[in-house]
Amino acid sequence: MIHVFLLMVYLGVGEDRRLISDNMYFRSVSDCNFFAAEVSRRHGSYEHLYKMDKRDMVTAYCVPKYISKGSVEVY
Repeated sequence: MIHVFLLMVYLGVGEDRRLISDNMYFRSVSDCNFFAAEVSRRHGSYEHLYKMDKRDMVTAYCVPKYISKGSVEVY
């Protein structure tokens, strides 16, 4: 058994929120947090961010997991 960090990615907020990815495992919390930041990054004009559709908002974060060694691919 080993400790890893699982990247959870959600799309939308409130009732529209849905899990879109929960299968990326990382040895390092720093690597996991890097990818969490990258997948949730927005490009464009932040002046009109309030007009963004709530269904397009991304939330990503890392959670610790204890898994069997070799049971999943770990980055």
